[in-house]
Amino acid sequence: MTRLPYDQAHGLRRLFAQAGTVFIPVVSNPNVAFGGVMLERLCTAFAEQGRRTLVVDASERACEHAEMALLDLGECIEPLSAHVSYLVARGLPIKFVDATGSTGGFLPALADAAPDCDTVLVHAPAADLCRLFARHHEVQPVRPLLIADDQPASVTHAYASMKVLSQRAGLVVHDLLLCSPERSSRRAERIAMQIATCADDFLGAVLRDWAPIDPACAATERPTKALRRLVREQLRSVAEHAVAVDPPVWSTVRQVDYTGAAAF
Repeated sequence: MTRLPYDQAHGLRRLFAQAGTVFIPVVSNPNVAFGGVMLERLCTAFAEQGRRTLVVDASERACEHAEMALLDLGECIEPLSAHVSYLVARGLPIKFVDATGSTGGFLPALADAAPDCDTVLVHAPAADLCRLFARHHEVQPVRPLLIADDQPASVTHAYASMKVLSQRAGLVVHDLLLCSPERSSRRAERIAMQIATCADDFLGAVLRDWAPIDPACAATERPTKALRRLVREQLRSVAEHAVAVDPPVWSTVRQVDYTGAAAF
């Protein structure tokens, strides 16, 4: 007897679970001077976990995507190291928009174009990430990564991005990478707590975890304990969800809700 899908997203869940591809939205912040350093440190942390990462840069400061990307996406992916590849993608996700306004079709296209990469970081503005990931939580849990530094403009932008993602895409659980010199650790903690409090009080959202990044550190330095924890938890939530949504054929189907607890 043919086994029927449990819901419309079941086939996609199985597809991504088999491929082992993890998609993580990284919210770009044009007010952060060392955004590139943040992405480098993030890739180093994933590499330490044995992951091969594709960075899809569709941020405000990225270059326009190559025309070839519409014909052969894989040809435009540049290997940077044994563990990191890079795709210039500003303006590219919107080329995959469907009749409902979703650009979610861009994600499986990335998985097909980079089969050797099991982690895909999509670095883009909050509005673009909404179109990409609003439905992806049916396939994998989505916990956007906010980026900020210790300057007011960047903190305001990070909070505004959280508001857009929460209200437009229903993505209410977030993590934060905070670019801050090591000597400013107390100030960084206050900023993270401020964002967490505002998210809870005004958005009904959760800042689940955060990690400070020293902009003076080298990309090859070992990740900090906080960054390791954040990356492990991102991967763990996906692994647990993959098990939960693929029950045995005799199991009763239940809706699985992902919730996170504040780290403060």
